[in-house]
Amino acid sequence: MVDLADIRAATEGLPRSYEVLVRDRIKFRVGQIVYLAVAPDELSMGVGFPKEERDAAIAAEPDKFFRPIPSDERFRWIQVHLDAIDTTELRELVLDAWQMCVPKKVAAEYLATHER
Repeated sequence: MVDLADIRAATEGLPRSYEVLVRDRIKFRVGQIVYLAVAPDELSMGVGFPKEERDAAIAAEPDKFFRPIPSDERFRWIQVHLDAIDTTELRELVLDAWQMCVPKKVAAEYLATHER
């Protein structure tokens, strides 16, 4: 199971990324765009995810992924059970979500100098 320390480690050093606390939720943003939000109980997180791939991911791995609340379904977002992923998969989810929020040039520069 990954925890908040693992999430912070996965987001550390990402250009333009910062952490905020909003109504008892730890969120990670680029500008005003939230790309990751940890549930108050720290058992799950929401993460930026291609909307067109969401249903397939949930159907393929229902123990890992679940739908966001109805008001968030219009966004490019998916929920993840933290006890169902390891640090490698966490890092992949974080990087993919972060890349959806930064300019392509910023992402390319970062990825050219860091391991995925």
